[in-house]
Amino acid sequence: MTDAAYELLDPVAETLLDAGRRRARTAGELRVRLARGLTAAALFAASIALALAVPTTRTLDVGTLVLLTLAYALAVRVELEVGTGFAVATELFFVPMLFLLPARIVPLAVAVALVLSHLPEVLRRRAPLSTLGVAGVSAWFTLGPAAVMLAAGEPAPSVTRWPLLVALLAAQFASDFVSTAAAEWAALSVRPTALVPQMKLVYVVDLALAPIGFLAAVAGSDLALLMPLPLLLLVSRFARERTAGLDSALELSQAYRGTALLLGDVIEADDAYTGSHSRDVVSLTLAVADELGLSPRDRRDAEFAALLHDVGKIRIDDAILNKPGPLTPEERTVMETHTIEGELLLETVGGLLGRVGRIVRSCHERWDGVGYPDGLAGEAIPLVARIVCCCDAYNAMTTDRPYRKALGTGAAVAEIDACAGAQFDPDVAAALIRVVSA
Repeated sequence: MTDAAYELLDPVAETLLDAGRRRARTAGELRVRLARGLTAAALFAASIALALAVPTTRTLDVGTLVLLTLAYALAVRVELEVGTGFAVATELFFVPMLFLLPARIVPLAVAVALVLSHLPEVLRRRAPLSTLGVAGVSAWFTLGPAAVMLAAGEPAPSVTRWPLLVALLAAQFASDFVSTAAAEWAALSVRPTALVPQMKLVYVVDLALAPIGFLAAVAGSDLALLMPLPLLLLVSRFARERTAGLDSALELSQAYRGTALLLGDVIEADDAYTGSHSRDVVSLTLAVADELGLSPRDRRDAEFAALLHDVGKIRIDDAILNKPGPLTPEERTVMETHTIEGELLLETVGGLLGRVGRIVRSCHERWDGVGYPDGLAGEAIPLVARIVCCCDAYNAMTTDRPYRKALGTGAAVAEIDACAGAQFDPDVAAALIRVVSA
């Protein structure tokens, strides 16, 4: 799997992308319609109040207003899918709006453009008429830059006004992030900090397109305002290709998870103890991963590694695997090959599970370097493997086996603590003890 594809499989990106698509599919639900309707009504009220109450130094050119509103409506239909929303090429026409229209009517013009952008779907009966009533809800970001332009006295556009453009973009990004973060927190409980990587591309697109819109505004003619349209066509093509790539990435991620669960079922069918043990190790591993504050991607890898850390045992002879007593040195040597067998099996699947296979290989390494199969020590052992190793040992100690009874929690905790710094990573052992003692 390429690094680009692996980036698309970031768990936060997947969650936001999937949530955004679900929200689009369920936009007709009464609760969602009501919330969006109230928000849209508040936005239109604020925009109309701004247009009527704030004085302006600019003369309204109706032709320019109509041209930019229609161009904005066209641009907003070109959607570049990012996180739970979209980056759009509207900066090509929003910047000219700020510099050529009275700033007090810009939020209202954008809200109207958003309504017009949904009109084709309504006319084709692909969307209900009520869609038009809530379409302007995304125009909240316009209030910040409109206020900045009014505070600056609405100067005429010129190349010397680039510092004002910077201030307008800063106000736009701040307004957009605050409104988006509030919506995501309310809908999905997504922390604002988690949105930063996902919003980055939105702002990169805006930063790239804003100077083009600014130069079109400086040129001033209606023809110049239409010059960005060919660029809009290129962005449209890129947006379609990105959507296709995201579709493939989500399908691939679901296939990996399905394969991992299927292998987990195979393990359980081959050996009931190993199967139930693996599921218990998954729960404990995820709890320790959360205690240590692992990233979403590492946490996902930990889940798969814990589920599949014993997958190589399906290639170990049952007579060895289910022997009711201690293994001979020769049998122990065979048993210790299961980590390598697990890696090889997962490498045949490839992609994400191939990466997990390299972790599975190291799940029986020891902190002091006398584990197997490679004799890795300390931080040379992948952190996820260190977590699985510790959780695996604890679960094994607290589970009945044919040749011994399970240890109690207190005795198992004492053993983990005694082996910290030798068999186990001390930080991981301490986190495990905190989790099971809570």
